[in-house]
Amino acid sequence: MTNDSATAGTTRAAAAAALPIPSGRWELDPLHSAVNFAVRHLGIAKVRGRFGKVEADLYVGATAEDVRVSATIDLASIDTGNADRDAHVRASDLLDVEKRPTMTYRSTRVSGEGADWTMEGELTIGEVTRPVPLAVEFGGLVDVPVEGAGRHAGFEATGEIRRGDFGLDFAPGLLGDVVRIQLDMQFVEPKTA
Repeated sequence: MTNDSATAGTTRAAAAAALPIPSGRWELDPLHSAVNFAVRHLGIAKVRGRFGKVEADLYVGATAEDVRVSATIDLASIDTGNADRDAHVRASDLLDVEKRPTMTYRSTRVSGEGADWTMEGELTIGEVTRPVPLAVEFGGLVDVPVEGAGRHAGFEATGEIRRGDFGLDFAPGLLGDVVRIQLDMQFVEPKTA
């Protein structure tokens, strides 16, 4: 029993030491963050785009088990570089942003070490929630050389979703079912009192 307790304590201490950023609630830096996606068009090329409005929260606890991430993305902020296409995608026969104004993501588990992490979580679009894992690369922690800017932590997360899993199976044959996502996120370290 004593050896198990010691091993568990050592494992917890190692996990706490392995977290690449300090504990606290980190605030998103929206000016240096992006939510990008790519989907096949006609099966021969990719259409790329981004969502311009995102809110995200990163809470870092003592261990990876205590890390929580949540994000809300405004679906009406879609930008594929073509205003007519964006208006059509927002319409009721496609995304229907009147009915589904946002998509949300909530992490359920974070694991990894060093620069490579995995975040398991749930993505909700409209009334449908599905598990979506993300591969997360820790980009680093740096002091920003601007008065009062503090330290920033950078992350890149990649994954994919299937449109059909969320009832977004419009335009089969025109658009691919798989949407690849890439998140480039910067968070600002909590201020200490």
